[in-house]
Amino acid sequence: MGYEFGAIDAVCNFEFDMPGIVRPEWSKTFITEKIGMHGDVINGYSVDGFIEKMDRAGIDHVFLIAVKAGSASQKIHRHISYELVAEVCARRPDKFSGLAGIDPTMGMEGLREMERGIRDYGFVGAHLYPHWFDMAPDHARYYPFYAKCCELDVPIQMQVGHCLRYSVERPLKSVGRPITLDTIACDFPELKLVGIHIGWPWTEEMISVAYKHPNVYIGSDAYAPKHWPASFVHFINSWGRKKVIFGTDFPVIDLERAREEIEGLGLRPASARAFLRNNVIDLYKLPLPKVDLAEAAE
Repeated sequence: MGYEFGAIDAVCNFEFDMPGIVRPEWSKTFITEKIGMHGDVINGYSVDGFIEKMDRAGIDHVFLIAVKAGSASQKIHRHISYELVAEVCARRPDKFSGLAGIDPTMGMEGLREMERGIRDYGFVGAHLYPHWFDMAPDHARYYPFYAKCCELDVPIQMQVGHCLRYSVERPLKSVGRPITLDTIACDFPELKLVGIHIGWPWTEEMISVAYKHPNVYIGSDAYAPKHWPASFVHFINSWGRKKVIFGTDFPVIDLERAREEIEGLGLRPASARAFLRNNVIDLYKLPLPKVDLAEAAE
């Protein structure tokens, strides 16, 4: 399917076949049995192969997460190194930007690593999975990272809503109620916060926080567009046009499926352009061209 303009996927997992990449068995089971993905997702894509997939989906640029899913001291965890993500981004900066995953249990070492990722590797923001650390987003141990993001003037995205059951050995508590971002936004009015995974099943709670605070945004990833709540689609299409950024959380939602299903939502042209491309360019200060909203006939 041809698309009028290229989207930017702001939430994408690092699924490449590269030395140093290890997928734990529990992760393979989650991907195949819970999500229903197989083949290249388990084996890993080549960089060129993934770009071909992006092209088929009408996606120009992707944010790759140097994920820190839990502390390395825990048996059940997964980390993708900053260096691997930086290598792919350096190879194709026109297609990829990096996000610095954070682990609050690393203390000052983790804070320095995050700063190095942003200053030295050119990562465009930070990323956090609160449920992997059993600490809600407004926990004090995250606050030094929030302060550093303010200092570096980069957004931080974090999962809000419930979390799935990744492994039988270590089920994780759903600590990410969207309303906790209200506390953070009050304490850090300069911090650019993105609540990813749409906040489900508390999506309207997430909408309320994004509406209240000019520095709070919503990421549309991890749930298939055709199943989004009607209130969320209405928010994107009207009063929240500038407050939502597109993402997939690939491989949770396939790139091509996401773009195709969004086309079926009946979004106004100006809303679609803002949501799929322009909002994330503004929020992350990306050196990429925006599409002209003035040309979008309503």
